Amino acid sequence: MSDTEHYDNLILGSGESGKYVAWTLAKAGERTAVVERQYIGGSCPNIACLPSKNVIHTAKVASLFHRADEFGITTGPISIDMTGVRRRKRQMVDGLIDVHRGRYAESGAELIMGEGRFVAPKTIEVRLADGGTRTVSGDRIFLNLGSRAALPDVPGMAAAQPLTHVEALELDRLPEHLIILGGGYVGLEFAQAMRRLGSRVTVVDRGPQLVKREDVDIGEALLRLFADEGIEVALNAHPLAVEGRSGQQVGLQVRTPDGPRTIEGSDLLVATGRLPNTDNAGLDVAGVKLDGLGYVRVNERLETTAPDVWAMGDCAGSPQFTHVAFDDFRIVRDNLNGGNRTTRARLVPYCIFTDPEVGRVGLNEAEAQRAGIPYRLAKTPMAAVLRTRTLSEMRGFLKALVAVDSDRLIGFTAFGAEAGELIAVVQTAMLTGAPYTLLRDAILTHPTIAEGLTVLFADEPQPAPRAAAPAGVVA
Repeated sequence: MSDTEHYDNLILGSGESGKYVAWTLAKAGERTAVVERQYIGGSCPNIACLPSKNVIHTAKVASLFHRADEFGITTGPISIDMTGVRRRKRQMVDGLIDVHRGRYAESGAELIMGEGRFVAPKTIEVRLADGGTRTVSGDRIFLNLGSRAALPDVPGMAAAQPLTHVEALELDRLPEHLIILGGGYVGLEFAQAMRRLGSRVTVVDRGPQLVKREDVDIGEALLRLFADEGIEVALNAHPLAVEGRSGQQVGLQVRTPDGPRTIEGSDLLVATGRLPNTDNAGLDVAGVKLDGLGYVRVNERLETTAPDVWAMGDCAGSPQFTHVAFDDFRIVRDNLNGGNRTTRARLVPYCIFTDPEVGRVGLNEAEAQRAGIPYRLAKTPMAAVLRTRTLSEMRGFLKALVAVDSDRLIGFTAFGAEAGELIAVVQTAMLTGAPYTLLRDAILTHPTIAEGLTVLFADEPQPAPRAAAPAGVVA
């Protein structure tokens, strides 16, 4: 073993939380190093959030070309060049990596490319990407290990070599018939994008509706959207076995209420959840304990069971969004400076980047009913928002949950154009504890999507019917 190099701060993983911790502490004059196995900056700029939204936007452009007559534009036949789609995505990723390298150089944090594993408390041996090893230690350790796509334990699945989101974003060809296993946000985003680029697409999910954590009306609205775009959806379909090989010919055997069925296609994409990257890091040697699902056990300050060791982001069991990982960084940063921030009661928004988008912040109806929280409901179709008519994007609806004992907003869901931007407006009101009437009475620019909030709240929110959306429907 080589001589151990010592740092004030040692970060394992350069994802959203880790890189900001590194840059912040290094700029403060502390000797700081980051060990990164592969993706500079983590999954988001390389293989997840930003690349997928890049491809989704390309698919949106393709869909607009196909709607050219609707806008009074005459075009000729179009074709999709997947090598060009991939090239645009890669150019963006390369640019983001350059930005990250610049931030490391500017901050003074050292970036060590290699795979790290604890060999003693606060001590990591790194198998360097360019050969050799280094042993590094730190007074303080920050774990930002991330997560990876999970493959379900289905006979023949591993042998079929299915795509995950990583491989799907690197396709230089258009799958003839893409089968997507999983009806969550990753599966739905890829389903619509690949269909718009020209693939036949079938989505398979074991549950009774798409996006099981959302209300029934959202699941039904997405189902109608996919039907209109020619995407087949098989619900209540439990995978039994896989035959063949993805990229050639593959068959997914499922059990449905109507009996067994085999869905045949050219490619299989698995989007059924994620696993934490904690299994090969030697965390037991470091004194860091895991929970029953393999996530690092942390308290509300993101401290682990080992002294002076923190965990952030996906590996700590935080909601698996980049914006949450950034907030994890802020919690750790502020507490290192004497603060007392915690993960308790965080108001976490999220968005599904289908077209139109689904955005939510706070409770939906199913969650409120399961928790026994009474609420009043305001709901309006997106067609009532005049901006959508200028865009020819009138699909969807807005709905808000308002407390019964006050005018406080407790939840908001948007399915429609620019939903991801709209939820930020409502989130701000919720963070301040403002009543819904603040949004109702505000002078909002016309014609914008945000103006829809005045439409949504124009009428008094009504008590929700007690029989609406039984608690067990979307569990």
